[in-house]
Amino acid sequence: MTNNDILKKLRVALMLRDDEIVDILKLVDFKISKAELGAFFRKEDHPNYMECGDQILRNFLNALVIHFRGTKENPKNPKAELAAIKKGPQAKKGYDPDFKAKQEKKVDKNVIHGNYKNKKKS
Repeated sequence: MTNNDILKKLRVALMLRDDEIVDILKLVDFKISKAELGAFFRKEDHPNYMECGDQILRNFLNALVIHFRGTKENPKNPKAELAAIKKGPQAKKGYDPDFKAKQEKKVDKNVIHGNYKNKKKS
C-alpha cells in the first residue's frame, strides 16, 4: 500500500475535503496548495499524478493528531471530535438544515412561465 493510498483512505474515512486537509496541514506549518494535494488523489496513470512522499504523510498524520487532540496548552476531547464526524454534514460549521425551506419561501409563486425562444420542440 502506497502513501497515496493511505492518504486517500484517511480522506474518505474522516470525510475530509481538500480545503480541510490544507487547513489541517497548516497546523504543523506545512503549506501545500489544493492543486498539489489533488495530484496525490489522481490515478497513477494520470499525467498530473504525484507520488506522496513520506514527509507529506508524516506531517499530515502529526497534524491530524493536533486537529483531534489539540495541543498541550489547548487540549480537545477526541471523542467529541470523532462524534462530530459520524454525525455527517450537519456537524460541520455553516450547515443550515432549514436552507431548502428558506429558499422555497423566496421563490415567487406568481411568476407565469411562458414560451421560451430556445426551447426545443418535441
